[in-house]
Amino acid sequence: MSLFCLLSSENAVKGDERITRAVGLCKRLVGHFSHSWKEKMALKNAQKEHNLPEHFLITECPTRWGSRQKMIQRVLEQQRAISDFLSANRKSRHLVPSSQDLDVLESINQALQPLQEFTDALSGESYVSVSYVKPVLHLMNTSVLAANEEDSDLTKSIKMKILDYMNSKYDNPATQELLDMTTFMDPRFKVGYISSDKVSDISARVMSEIEATVSKEQSLSNQDHQGPSDVILKKAKKSLGSFFKTSPAPSSVVPSHAVEAELNSYLVSPTIDSEMDPLTWWRLHQVNFPHLSKLARKYLCIPATSSPSERLFSTAGNVVTCQRTCLKPTKVTANRKSKYVPRFSVIHSVNLNYKCLHLNR
Repeated sequence: MSLFCLLSSENAVKGDERITRAVGLCKRLVGHFSHSWKEKMALKNAQKEHNLPEHFLITECPTRWGSRQKMIQRVLEQQRAISDFLSANRKSRHLVPSSQDLDVLESINQALQPLQEFTDALSGESYVSVSYVKPVLHLMNTSVLAANEEDSDLTKSIKMKILDYMNSKYDNPATQELLDMTTFMDPRFKVGYISSDKVSDISARVMSEIEATVSKEQSLSNQDHQGPSDVILKKAKKSLGSFFKTSPAPSSVVPSHAVEAELNSYLVSPTIDSEMDPLTWWRLHQVNFPHLSKLARKYLCIPATSSPSERLFSTAGNVVTCQRTCLKPTKVTANRKSKYVPRFSVIHSVNLNYKCLHLNR
């Protein structure tokens, strides 16, 4: 989803001559100071005169999300020092931003800054699963990118284009059904972001998937028991508590009323805090919800963004270098607590990244 935030912001500012001119001027201005240490020192002196923070200007990187907004924000922060210094030099006077350019840069910054802060939190690794996507879209439409009265017309236009682009990417019925299922299985949200007319359909799908999973497990168990009968197993000594246990009658299908009771118990249970880890909650309550917990592992394993797997690939590239090509996979993932070694195997990362990119198509 971080990739979509980048694409949506790029799509929102594309084709507007005012934005193209202002951003282009901003890039040339930053490049003017980044290629000369004398200019940097002179800018530092101008910052001291205006009592501004002595920050360096930020260069936009096309492959790094948010670098354009950070570049614009830094230029606006240092605008007085930059204008005074450039105005004094005849050769660099053409780089001084006009009032119209500053208004355009302010509008871009107001539109992209909330999105930048939100996507930084969305790119976390701990428990940001795909179940966050639908609540995030709802929050963006209602508050984060909602038009305010103090916003300029350009800011409102950029926000509207970003929302239209992001909403159009998730309006596929199959994608919506997957997002509803993942949100339903997250104890932080459950049915809070699902339409009331779809709750019954989601519940019916949950029950059908549980019955199908149990039937498959039962068939696999029967195949395991049909092995060679001439194997003599050593009889283990029984404990006192084993005499009070009764073996359950074999059944190929879970009673529907048992699944329905488990589902209703899950729905009436209180939702947890949004800061809590849903996987930890399911680990603690898998005894109470044995069938739903299996379904939760199926859906909540998909990350909301590809950022964790991209970080994993970068870390793996630092570990498995050209000088260390003989490392075995067990050695690469041996010390998982180390910050220099990937926490998951590369194959697992590829699978998660594939699911995430497949969802975002």
